[in-house]
Amino acid sequence: MKYDFDFSAPLAYWPDLLAGAWTTLALSLASTFFGFLLGVFCALASTGRSLWLARVATVYIEVIRNTPLLVQVFIVYFGLSSLGLQVDAFTAATVALVVNVGAYTSEIVRAGVESIPKAQLEAADTLGLSRWQTLRHVVLPPAIERVFPALTSQYVLLMLASSVCSQISAEELTAVANRVQSDTFRSVETYVLVAAAYLLMSLVMRAVFWLVAMVAFPRLRRLGTPL
Repeated sequence: MKYDFDFSAPLAYWPDLLAGAWTTLALSLASTFFGFLLGVFCALASTGRSLWLARVATVYIEVIRNTPLLVQVFIVYFGLSSLGLQVDAFTAATVALVVNVGAYTSEIVRAGVESIPKAQLEAADTLGLSRWQTLRHVVLPPAIERVFPALTSQYVLLMLASSVCSQISAEELTAVANRVQSDTFRSVETYVLVAAAYLLMSLVMRAVFWLVAMVAFPRLRRLGTPL
C-alpha cells in the first residue's frame, strides 16, 4: 500500500499552528520563571533551619514527583472550578506546570546548595555576613551555576510536556494540531510538522538559556562553556 504525503493541507493552517507554537512558548516561559522561584524557595526551605518548612517542602516535592503531570493538570483545572475560581485553560495550565516544575527545580537546586563547601559558609560567618547575605553572595550564585545545565534540560522537558495541557483545551501547539488533523485528515503530515516545530522550539530555548548563562555567570562566559 502506497501513502502519498501531502503537506499542503496542514500547511494551509500555518497561522493557527504559529499561534499554537507561540502559546506553547509563552506557557513554558511563564512556568519556567515562576517554577524557578518556587523551586529555589523550596530548596532553601528543605536545607534551612526551620524543621516545619523543611517537612512541608519535602511533602510537596514527593507528592508532585510521584504523580503524573496530566493528573496534576486535571486537579488544578477542575479543582479551581470546584472552589468557585473560574480561570481560563491557559491560567490553569500555567499553575499546574509551575507546581510541577517547581518540585523538580527544588531538587536540582538543593543538590547545588549542598555542593557548596562548608569552609565557604564558615568564612561567611567569620566575615559577619547575615544569613540572607550568605545565601545571596556565597551560596546561590555558585550553586545555580553548577546545576544550570540540569535546569536547562528540565525546562526544555517542561516545554515538551506542556503538550498534555491540550487535554484541558489550552490552545497550545498540540491542541491546534489535533484540530488541524481532524479538519484535513492528514494526521501524519500534521504531526510531522508539529514534531519539527517542537524540535525548533527546543533549540531556541537552549540558545536562550545559553545566553542567560553567559550573562549571569562570568566564569562560564570566560570559559565559553556550553550547556
